[in-house]
Amino acid sequence: MDRNTKGPLAGLKVVELAHIMAGPVAGLMLADMGADVVKVEKLPGGDDSRRMVPPTVADESAAFMMMNRNKRGLALDLKLEGGKEVLRRLLKDADVLIENHRRGTLEKLGFGYDAVKAINPKIIYCEISGFGRTGPLADQGGFDLVAQGMSGLMSITGEGPGRPPVKVGAPVTDITAGLLGAMGVLAALHERTRTGEGQRVDTSLFEAGIVHTYWQSAIRFATGVSPGPMGSAHPLNAPYQAFPTSDGWINIGAANQANWLRLLDAIEAPELRDDPRFADNPGRMRHLDELVEILSPIFRRHTTAEWLGTLERAGIPAGAVLSIAEMHEHPHTKARGMVVEVEHARAGTVSTLGLPIKFSRTPGGVRSGAPVLGQHTRTILAELGFDEAAIEDLAQKKAVA
Repeated sequence: MDRNTKGPLAGLKVVELAHIMAGPVAGLMLADMGADVVKVEKLPGGDDSRRMVPPTVADESAAFMMMNRNKRGLALDLKLEGGKEVLRRLLKDADVLIENHRRGTLEKLGFGYDAVKAINPKIIYCEISGFGRTGPLADQGGFDLVAQGMSGLMSITGEGPGRPPVKVGAPVTDITAGLLGAMGVLAALHERTRTGEGQRVDTSLFEAGIVHTYWQSAIRFATGVSPGPMGSAHPLNAPYQAFPTSDGWINIGAANQANWLRLLDAIEAPELRDDPRFADNPGRMRHLDELVEILSPIFRRHTTAEWLGTLERAGIPAGAVLSIAEMHEHPHTKARGMVVEVEHARAGTVSTLGLPIKFSRTPGGVRSGAPVLGQHTRTILAELGFDEAAIEDLAQKKAVA
């Protein structure tokens, strides 16, 4: 890995004591923006996502490889004094620690916030958990499925009333919690430049799910009624949803009055201009089922590509509903650098997703593949001042790998 990256976070030292997804997402974002992220994995076994298989690439977990590129790997047994000593040295000059264990886990090992603050008063200590570090559910573990249900997300996701609850296809609370954690870290680092003081950053999967309910919460606060699932439709604007075409699906974003009138011209349905049910957005929302019933057969007359051409010429927001493979191959995905290749120690050249934030002067990016277990242990120990004899002693005692 080129540790002399010019990314905006170059020079930032991050210790990631996190596993599976939420914490690693936070570390991933910081690493992609140039931070030196040292991923500390447990012994034996390492991050549990190493065993989330299939699929594998060269016997390495594809899931682990996705979440941990750009990081250096250090394997420690924190139940042994040798492992603890390595981590204490690592934390002495670290800027950030990221962890996503249950409450009390790191305290038992001697690395809770108070203990780490004693080692390094300027540390930004980021905790990502299922429900946060306070409140009646603080001791519960964090699982995306559970958080999606309790945050209300599953009550608004799915085809419609009376159908079984549906989770968002992606582990959205895990990913969003990681993004919130990274944002909190950057805010705390900014504050530290003014005061010189570190602090704790605490966020959760539960809150990560709640923030996705902004529109639905606004409706409930205003009306006292909890909105339900609407398929691909929008709770406040219509038509703003997916429609079937002759060969697939297309999303139509005719959410304001001007676009609605343009849409009627584009689909050659001028008679709907005079239909009082659809005269304005409140009417279209009240009669959404009827509107969909009228529009669906119209969109089935042509292919997705044909409709996209027609709607683009009319200035109406629209887009195809792509599969993951189609998204990967789309020219715009490639133009934005969102599918890139990276070298992995065992798997060779592999594909991964790129950095979704672009910087004009200090670009970040993907520089290295995910580490194999303990790949950088020897290098990092040497950086921390351990000589060859001390490194071999730690290895013999199985405090490191």
